[in-house]
Amino acid sequence: MADEKPEPGRRLPRAQRREQILAAATEAFARSGFAATGLDEIATEAGITRMILYRHFDSKTDLYQAVLDRMCARLDAHVEEPVGGFTDASTDGLLQAAVESPAGFRLLFQHALREPEFNERIEKFRGGITAAAYLQISAVVPDAALARWAAQLAPVVAIEAIIAWLDAGQPDPARAAARVRQTVTEVIGAAVSSDVDRTLLHPANVEGPPS
Repeated sequence: MADEKPEPGRRLPRAQRREQILAAATEAFARSGFAATGLDEIATEAGITRMILYRHFDSKTDLYQAVLDRMCARLDAHVEEPVGGFTDASTDGLLQAAVESPAGFRLLFQHALREPEFNERIEKFRGGITAAAYLQISAVVPDAALARWAAQLAPVVAIEAIIAWLDAGQPDPARAAARVRQTVTEVIGAAVSSDVDRTLLHPANVEGPPS
């Protein structure tokens, strides 16, 4: 279920109030960006005063970081293995996290990269995805340079496919995961020779190297 704002104007336990602020801030930051979003705007969206917001977060930077942490925790809850593995389970987990918080997914994978104060962390996160993808893709792509190319591209394609699906109104959700997996398979297929058995390139069959 997508993020929903609790009813404004009533007392909430501290943890619930913090969650309310984070949900509102996620929507506001994804809509206008870090620089253009003011704390007053976030407080209004959350249905609280700026004073209440400051009881939970010291600054806008602190709040933005907490929003990113919240989305990363959501991904961790749904994706037990490295996202770069691109197994059926990891793709399903990515989609579940995106459906729960479309704004958070866009914020993490699109907007935060454009924010100088936060892009280093996101680049490191995406670097981890690429490294995990390479470990698996190199098992079926013998050319190391092509394997690196596919490993760089495959995570981007998967993430952008999910964002495009969100932007299109989440059509045919029952087959969304299969379609995302297909886009990843096509990337890997483009990096291998034509004589390779393409059935081996299904994401569920792309295993890492033996340990």
